[in-house]
Amino acid sequence: MHGDGDGDGIEREYRRWRKASRARIVFMWIIVGNCVFQTTRPDNIPFQYRLLVLALIAALLVWGVLVTLRGLTSVDADGVTVRGAFRERRRAWHDIYDLRVEERPKQGRADVRWCTWLYDNDGRRLLLPHVDDWQLPDLRAEIDELRALAAAHRGMAWEPRPEVEARIRLRAGHRKAHERAAIGAVLAFFAGLTYLMWEVAVGDETHPFLLLLCVPLAAYALIVTFLRWRASRAPAHA
Repeated sequence: MHGDGDGDGIEREYRRWRKASRARIVFMWIIVGNCVFQTTRPDNIPFQYRLLVLALIAALLVWGVLVTLRGLTSVDADGVTVRGAFRERRRAWHDIYDLRVEERPKQGRADVRWCTWLYDNDGRRLLLPHVDDWQLPDLRAEIDELRALAAAHRGMAWEPRPEVEARIRLRAGHRKAHERAAIGAVLAFFAGLTYLMWEVAVGDETHPFLLLLCVPLAAYALIVTFLRWRASRAPAHA
């Protein structure tokens, strides 16, 4: 929820007040429980690999709890502050290019389908925690009101600028390249893990460093380099 302060009413704070749906929570714990169960089964997987997976699961759970408890978006006359699990970032109004409500791709029936992004003058974007359609009953009206109130503090109207739009498109292409490269690296990791388990099962010499680190990193580097190059060559008006 948000609360307006004194002055022109721009002061507000967005926190998590509505919990995730029960089905989503149950599904998440089923996934976590299955991962823990698989890593604790008596089989041929070495203990150090099981410990690594369990440590990763614990780290993700801690991060999720901290994001839930600490995450917020704060707005005042000077700008916007975003607080995550471990860090806090602030953008002054004169550095903010736009606030945009965008649909989360391929979310299906997820709790949050529309979220709000802050774009700066360099084309970078920053997700505003809890400024979404799950926490706010009328997200678009909220953002329209916030933009109207912030116009006076920015010292300029919310008008599109071609050079910033070009930067946004270029960064979007680079971001997609990193996302796809990360997927490729994860696939390479699991392929390497499968091969490593086969090496352990048949008693061959194992190569965990090569299979679980070098190969995924190499896959990531090759994919992201190619996709960033292709995005940079795309027409500026695309």
